[in-house]
Amino acid sequence: MPVVAIGLLLILILLAVPVGAVLGLLGLVLDQVFTPMPMWRAIGEISWGASTEFTLMAIPLYILLGEIFLRSGIASDMYEALRKWLVWLPGGLMHANIAASTLFAATSGSSVATAATIGTVALPQQKKYGYGERMFLGSIAAGGTLGILIPPSINMIIYGVLTNTSIPQLYLAALLPGLVLATIFMMTIIAGASLTRSGRVAERFSWAEKRAALRHLLPPGAIFVVIMGSIYAGIATPTEAAGLGVLAALVLAWWRRKLNAGLLMAAFENTMRTTGMIMLIVMLAYFLNFVLTGLGLSEMIADLLAGADLSPLQTILLVIAFYLVLGCFMETLSMMIATLPIVAPIVFATGYDPVWFGVVMMMLVELAMITPPIGVNLYVVQGVRTSGSIRDVILGSMPFVLAILAMILFLVAMPDVVTMIAGG
Repeated sequence: MPVVAIGLLLILILLAVPVGAVLGLLGLVLDQVFTPMPMWRAIGEISWGASTEFTLMAIPLYILLGEIFLRSGIASDMYEALRKWLVWLPGGLMHANIAASTLFAATSGSSVATAATIGTVALPQQKKYGYGERMFLGSIAAGGTLGILIPPSINMIIYGVLTNTSIPQLYLAALLPGLVLATIFMMTIIAGASLTRSGRVAERFSWAEKRAALRHLLPPGAIFVVIMGSIYAGIATPTEAAGLGVLAALVLAWWRRKLNAGLLMAAFENTMRTTGMIMLIVMLAYFLNFVLTGLGLSEMIADLLAGADLSPLQTILLVIAFYLVLGCFMETLSMMIATLPIVAPIVFATGYDPVWFGVVMMMLVELAMITPPIGVNLYVVQGVRTSGSIRDVILGSMPFVLAILAMILFLVAMPDVVTMIAGG
């Protein structure tokens, strides 16, 4: 039965069937072939339960927050400020790509929104100053992945719901690794620019210009303080904090005199479209998980691993290898939702902390966002670019793939780094 399930999953993906439909069809086929009970009759109740989950209400709110930031011009001003401070480093504007992605990730919670927003702002600068395309494109795709790790992360909310793990603890544990990973990305850029002797732009800004630009970093900083501060002060849950973040973003847009009916309609439309896609995947993944649980697949895999007599380290390395391969062929959100109910109990049974595994899981999802052939951020950046071959985006992302993998292995070797932060 596992072979049939995995085989059917891969066939449907290779046929380019939409991911939500893949999950639903797989659940229906497994139900009809392997179970004596009509489990499909529960799909209505399962969908209602998933779509009314209070914690998941944060998803459309964070998406809306990112839309307001983009359409009110806050994102472009933020990028310009970071350009003035970081352009002197080897790699120049590519550091602004990473830094801007880090700040935007701390408000939007979405990898795709981060990559699309920073790509829209940064790519005209690449053409203007003649940067080598590959690493510049790779820095945007990789920077976008920080939206998955740095709180408030939408994927982390879903992980917390699926594994019954504290979302505030996950946010606290992920913040430092997220900043460290952003620093590693910048070091990767410095190394690449130094080796190729490229990426230096003959731009100089006075200290007065730099100090004046700092005011454009205040809006994303203020939103981050509102969201994370309200959570850790005990004022709001993660979902309520998302609502406060949207309210603060609306106030900032009004203060900048950009708040109007056109901005709101465009932001609402894109938010509904993205939320609809995510929630369809969530509901059908819940149904697939219901069928798999009814079939006893989780117990089957757990017994298989128990029979293999693997150590905890061997188990987690096997899980990492599994996600490295699966991430090449499956959309990340559906990959996470479809596999976590099976994989997470196995990892927890070996003694690994759920919060620690949440951080590692986010990094594995980050990897999947920039690994071909299904790396979503690769296509997002290529879509913003509108011309040229996606091969350039893929090759430019490869150094950052190695950087994320190195960070994952470091956390496997030093799990206390995460658990001490979460416990503190």
